[in-house]
Amino acid sequence: MLSNKYLSLFFIIIITFLPSVIGGVVTSIYKEPWYTEIIRPSFSPPDWVFGPVWTTLYILMSVAIWLNWIFNREIKTIKIYFYHIFFNSIWSIIFFGFHQIFLAMINLVVILFFILWLMKIYYKNSKISFLLMIPYLLWSSYALLLNMSIFYLN
Repeated sequence: MLSNKYLSLFFIIIITFLPSVIGGVVTSIYKEPWYTEIIRPSFSPPDWVFGPVWTTLYILMSVAIWLNWIFNREIKTIKIYFYHIFFNSIWSIIFFGFHQIFLAMINLVVILFFILWLMKIYYKNSKISFLLMIPYLLWSSYALLLNMSIFYLN
């Protein structure tokens, strides 16, 4: 039983990180010179910040869904989580791959909707899962503000 619990955590982490690999490849191929040529707001973080932040957030959100799964075994919540991962993963493709700033902004609104939906479920089922999602909610809200500013400036 114990090994099955940790095996499920391993699979959730893999499934959470896998789409980010695709987004990372797209970003590395299509980011430049476009990204350095657009106007970014003064509060835009340096590029090196994104890797550590997203790694931390992916781990936190993976643990959050895993704890919820361990306590509740709700397939519906797992499905919501994976739909959310899909929208999270296509942001890089939309923004860096297609250079569609407005569509990326809309995608962020969808991501925030899913984050809030998951947090509502977690609040009822696992307070720890709810708390683990707060940094992700804050970062995604900041990302939306950043994306909106880039849209406005360009």
